[in-house]
Order: sequence, then C-alpha cells, then structure tokens
Amino acid sequence: MIKLRTVTQIFRRTSKMAGYNEQKMPSSDMTAFRDKFDKAKHIVVLTGAGVSAESGVPTFRGAGGFWRTWQAQQLATPEAFESNPSLVWEFYHYRREVMGSKQPNKAHIAIAECEKRLKGQGRRVVIVTQNIDELHKRAGSENIIELHGNLFTTRCTKCGDIAKNYDSPICEALRDKGAPDEFAEDARIKEEDLPRCKKDSCGGLLRPHVVWFGEGLFPEVLTAADNELTACDLCLVVGTSSVVYPAAMYAPMVASRGVPVAEFNIEETPATTGFGFHFQGPCGSTVPVALAPTESESSTN
Repeated sequence: MIKLRTVTQIFRRTSKMAGYNEQKMPSSDMTAFRDKFDKAKHIVVLTGAGVSAESGVPTFRGAGGFWRTWQAQQLATPEAFESNPSLVWEFYHYRREVMGSKQPNKAHIAIAECEKRLKGQGRRVVIVTQNIDELHKRAGSENIIELHGNLFTTRCTKCGDIAKNYDSPICEALRDKGAPDEFAEDARIKEEDLPRCKKDSCGGLLRPHVVWFGEGLFPEVLTAADNELTACDLCLVVGTSSVVYPAAMYAPMVASRGVPVAEFNIEETPATTGFGFHFQGPCGSTVPVALAPTESESSTN
C-alpha cells in the first residue's frame, strides 16, 4: 500500500500510448455514458475511501485524519505492531466497532443492485475495492475483490491461519477500549490478553488480515484483479483519489486499451484528464443515476 508520488507522470505516459490528448477534459455527458453502460458485458467498479466516507466511515487520510495523535500510516505497519501490538489492536478494535453504526449508502446499494440485475442478463459486474469495511458485501454485492484485506478477518502470526471474526469485542481486554480522543490513555494490554488464535489450540497472537504500509498485496488478490481488469469492457472509478499504488494504475491501464473509463468523485484526481468520463459530486448521487436500468433493459423484461 505505497503512495505513488509520480502517478501523474506515469499516467501521462500511459495516456500518450493510448493516444489521449492530455488537455482534453473528460465528458460529463451522462447520456453518453449510459450508452456505453448499456452495451457493456463485463464491468469493473474500482472503489476507494470516498464511497465509504459517504457512510460516515473515518478515512484517517489527509488533514485531520487522526486517531488520537496518530495517523494510519504510523499504526498500520508491521513495525508498529511488533513494537506495540496493544496500541495497534486498539486502533483496529475502534475501527471494527465503529462499523456497527455505519450502513451502506446509495452508491453501495446501486452497485449491488446493478450486479444482481445484470447477472440475470448474462453480464458481469465485479468490484475491486481498496476498502476493508465490508460495506459492499453488506449492500448485497457478491463479486468483490478486496485489495487491502478485511477488518473482520484475522491472521495468526504463529500458524498463519486466516479466519473471519465478527466478535464484539474481539477479545475481552479490548472491551470499551480504543476511544479516538486525543487525550485517551493507551490501554497497554498485555500481549497474552490480546486476540489469540483458536485453531488447534495454537494460541498465537492474531493480527488484522489487512495490507499494511510496507507490505505487498496478496498475490492471489492481485491475480484476480488483473484478470478482471484485462477482461472488462467498461470501468468505473468510484470515490478513489488515484494516488495509492497499484490501484492508482488500474484505471489508466484499462483506458490505455481503449476501454471506456468513468470517474465518479467529489473532485478531480491526478488521473482525471485521461478518462473518457468524469462525474463530479457525491457518489451517492451520481452512481445510482449512472447504473439505473436502461430503456433497452426494460424492453427485454
């Protein structure tokens, strides 16, 4: 999960290969996009923190993105976990617990409904997401590739077992811990009292099964995402800043093949000028319009 500082330069090289005019702004013509959508058989939807932010999920990125006095980049690392697993687990315990009060928004629901509807027409919709909050799943989506892992999955640091875990709290020692207030005191939980592996009496220390800064993405996840992006004939980029590698390069790579790409975001990104479409505004407002049933779909029912 490495920030790609040169994404603009790399994107420009990719765009030139595809023959794009860097000065030409993408279209905001929804009717033209809907025509592309109506013909697409294999759609990939790339989503980022912006779509979850509309559900009130803290992003911990940018100005003010702190948990206590820490930013995610300081806690979401193997080094932080090794030196202070109690603090890191407090951070992730808070994130897990806060999801109990959050719900999928209109963008999540529109994507899920589109996937279900198009499946009945023999068409494929796949979500490739940078988010770890499971809101796409809760909205009803099934074809989900989680690039950065999942808040509700753990991995044992001893035996390597990977398991779903929805316990609340995940261990008794974390109950009522993890307050984000900057004046909150660290719980300083003993390592033996932190989440432990239950497989075959292993008892090893568990960690969140997420991709931390400095770690590579899971190879099987990368392969699955690459396969879908190679096969797609339409790509939507929803609520992502296009600055985190490798996700930042996915849509430009698709665009370089001449495949239509539409960006839905509250602001322009470093990649915007290379896409065919850009729809500015809250994803919960623009995405449902873009993915609503078309006239040709209605006529076939």
